[in-house]
Amino acid sequence: MFIPTEIFYEKAIENYPLGKELLERYREKNVPCTIIENHNAIEKMRKKENKEFPKMKQNLIIGVRKTHRFVPNHKVSDFLVPYTSSGCIAMCLYCYLVCNYNKCAYLRLFVNREQMIDKIIRVANESEKPLTFEIGSNSDLILENTITGNLEWTIENFAQKAEKGFLTFPTKFDRVEPLLSLNHKGKTIVRMSVNPQEIISQIEIGTSPLKNRVEAANRLKEAGYPVGILIAPVILVENWKVLYAELIQYLAENLSEKIKKEAVFEIIFMTYSYIHEAINTEAFPNKPSLYNKEKMTVRGRGKYRYKEEEKQEAEAFLREQMQKYFPNNEILYIV
Repeated sequence: MFIPTEIFYEKAIENYPLGKELLERYREKNVPCTIIENHNAIEKMRKKENKEFPKMKQNLIIGVRKTHRFVPNHKVSDFLVPYTSSGCIAMCLYCYLVCNYNKCAYLRLFVNREQMIDKIIRVANESEKPLTFEIGSNSDLILENTITGNLEWTIENFAQKAEKGFLTFPTKFDRVEPLLSLNHKGKTIVRMSVNPQEIISQIEIGTSPLKNRVEAANRLKEAGYPVGILIAPVILVENWKVLYAELIQYLAENLSEKIKKEAVFEIIFMTYSYIHEAINTEAFPNKPSLYNKEKMTVRGRGKYRYKEEEKQEAEAFLREQMQKYFPNNEILYIV
């Protein structure tokens, strides 16, 4: 169980069963607990220096989610849904939440889960067609589940009460045991995010190894879950062609036949930013820099993306490797 260094919580969480449970659990572990007005405005955390980012990730913020607006999406879901957490205790050096929260991209838990799932089920049941709801775009729900049990609760509630539709989320973690025996009715799609092990070790700090992720994906498929594969983010390090060719070959050799028969792939190139570089330089001085001025260009406010010619070359290479090892599987998109 994750034992945070300190907990910051909104007083209102005491009105919710999960809020009470979390406070009682951590107080028994003698974790310091501080009341805050708003989970988005913790002055003590905002004042910390970039070099303290890893220590900040060891804190836990608990609040009540106030934003419930569904954002239309046209990739793997119909809507991106604000759900039970944002941020993470892992420290991927490219984490896109850093763009929004700067060094305050730590784990926030929201205890009003009944309110959130009720809206999802209502929208699903009122729709004429089956809808897919992305509930994991702001956090890793497999990791969160080890603290709250929210994912187990969510999967079973949706399976029992939603007449149609699907939930979906990506993950970089292998802790799937609690999900395997659930009565999910095939209504939850798990998308396993993968990268070459060298990149996982150096850049996706605190996440599960590639081997464990693939084994977890196989176990989920064996338990009846729809499983997709997300190759993301593609990072054009010096030997990227070798690494990604080996990755795709490894997937072909180690994913189960059940997954290879049906899996849909997503491929996403890394977006980086000035904020990432500023934090990483101070917080992770011994880690490789992800900024490459030869391959990247500024796109949007303070963001770096790969130049079009670099991306086109990489996309052609990845499509070639996918055709070689997964000729019968759909690539839903490459972005």
